Amino acid sequence: MNVKIGDQVRFLNSVGGGRVVRIDGRTAYVDEDGFETPVLVSECVVVGTSDSFYKVERPGTKAPEPTPEPVKPAAKAPEPQLEPVVETAEGEHLNIVLGFEPDNIKRLSDTSFDASLVNDSNYCLWLTVATRSRDDERWTLRFRGMIEPQIQEFLFELTVADLPDIDRIAVQALPFKTAGAYTLKAPVAYEHRLDVTKFARLHCFTSNPYFDGPVLAIDVVKDDVTQGAPITVDPKALEQAIAQKTRIDAPKPKPHQPKADPNAPLEVDLHASALLDTTAGLSRADILNYQIDTFRRVMDENLNHPGRVIIFIHGKGEGVLRQALTKELTHRYKGHDVSDASFREYGFGATKVVIRKNIKP
Repeated sequence: MNVKIGDQVRFLNSVGGGRVVRIDGRTAYVDEDGFETPVLVSECVVVGTSDSFYKVERPGTKAPEPTPEPVKPAAKAPEPQLEPVVETAEGEHLNIVLGFEPDNIKRLSDTSFDASLVNDSNYCLWLTVATRSRDDERWTLRFRGMIEPQIQEFLFELTVADLPDIDRIAVQALPFKTAGAYTLKAPVAYEHRLDVTKFARLHCFTSNPYFDGPVLAIDVVKDDVTQGAPITVDPKALEQAIAQKTRIDAPKPKPHQPKADPNAPLEVDLHASALLDTTAGLSRADILNYQIDTFRRVMDENLNHPGRVIIFIHGKGEGVLRQALTKELTHRYKGHDVSDASFREYGFGATKVVIRKNIKP
């Protein structure tokens, strides 16, 4: 290695070393604590180089230390810029699709599933996706972040082992645009009961215009309309609050009060207006569940009273409540006498049940 003025050296065949202050032919003059020591250049080993060049004006003068260069601050990383969106007339309507694609369609029993979301609109979405099990009221966050317009985005992966712990999936999204004026869209709050048995059925995975292969697709928003049941409040908590309010603030409804004549039929009016003070904030499913719970309470209270006649007034309507009661009486409370109540007194909207001895659900 060539020795230059300013290099830090050590002597090869003797103890000592220092900084080279000048070179005369084959001889280097090394500064050792203010004294110059002549030594052959070939006997010097360079152990460090100087960052700045300087001259020694006269022998015996200690060379000044090199001045370090100021440290320049690191340049701030530029913020990521969104790609410009080519807007379309159709894109002014929100269309959001959630899809599950199997990694191996031929091995549904042990493959994994990619959950992706399609944002077919001119709007960006602040998005969260969460799942919960049947027996847990708490949600598990699966994805959070921003979804750009007119794009399909991978969200998370599900394995076959994950499926038993998933009963419902919730999608919440806030639409917005990053540039220019835009029409305000309502926030999306969507909850869906996920039938995990479909993940094991080949025919449930079908073609979809947004995906390349077979997919289990769920329409979250279609032309600005949120599909399915919107997320409002927890139905169970609301039901408990309504039941507690009914017990504290109001007397028990007439159907629950025993009549003076023990042989007289017990009339139970299952209309929502007779059971609840108000149905505000309740979906049709919430009301139906409350009516079924009332039916079960009345049946359970009278199972030890054989011969008791109970008239359940459900109304004609669309027949949904009537079908639900028939199912309960066929499976949960089977063995009791069931018939239509008197048409003259109740029309087509009532069912008569006669309790039989020692028959329990």
